[in-house]
Amino acid sequence: MTAGRTVNSQSVNWCTPPKYVTAVRKVFGGKIFLDPCSNEWSIVHAETEYQLPEKDGLKESWNYPTIYVNPPYGSDKERRTTIKYWLYKCAHAHKNYGSQVLALVPVATNTSHWKEYVWGRATAVCFLYDTRLRFLVEGKDEGKGAPMSCAMIYWNKDIDTFREVFIDYGAVVDLRPLQGKIIGDKRKLHQPKLFDEI
Repeated sequence: MTAGRTVNSQSVNWCTPPKYVTAVRKVFGGKIFLDPCSNEWSIVHAETEYQLPEKDGLKESWNYPTIYVNPPYGSDKERRTTIKYWLYKCAHAHKNYGSQVLALVPVATNTSHWKEYVWGRATAVCFLYDTRLRFLVEGKDEGKGAPMSCAMIYWNKDIDTFREVFIDYGAVVDLRPLQGKIIGDKRKLHQPKLFDEI
């Protein structure tokens, strides 16, 4: 979850569990081209990985065919960023490059970042059945679960493959009826404030 970033009071790296890495690969036809928030313990093994401090995934290009994102869930006080910056990049990569994007994020459906970058922009979401998803903590299965529900969000047109793969892991919801609708008060995809500073 921290993806190599210091997040509030925690400084550990929470990595995607193996079963979800396998599922992501299946949706992408076997290959993850970009992991923009990797760390030394990640088992994603994307073709291109951005890791702090060498490469900040929010500053680098996301012009890749398939992108998997397990972003930091808290705020990065040093860089003044939150999860909304990562979700913006997901929606932006899909819209501008035609990238297939999957993101493992906390369920926060009433937040501005869901309203701006998920509802009306993503194709589907899988609300995961895991009550407390067990992330790998610095590469080890520590048996600790996330303190919140999580979801896998999908930006791309192949919802049938996404549904077929993720139906075993959670409730899959087709978001296509919301495409192009104004959710909240935002009419177009815009960068979060301070985005040009990161």
